Amino acid sequence: MPKSQVRKKKVYTPPTDVRPTTTTAATRKPSPVWLPVSAVALIVFGIGWLVVYYLSEQEYPVMSWGYWNLAVGFGAMVASLILLSRWR
Repeated sequence: MPKSQVRKKKVYTPPTDVRPTTTTAATRKPSPVWLPVSAVALIVFGIGWLVVYYLSEQEYPVMSWGYWNLAVGFGAMVASLILLSRWR
């Protein structure tokens, strides 16, 4: 039995006036060196703050702040996550 012909389809390319302009990975600048360093430092600082707070039975780092010490520790860790979201 004879074999049927295979039709070749043209590859669709959208018009240039509608095509969105995208930046490629080659055109974006890499992150500065201070960004991951400061993010890791903030994570270590936040964990250290919380560990000292709990091990000292809420007496240190700042006794008058009370439970706001938790906000400082977790705030430092959230700030590091925000910095890490900007890392390329």
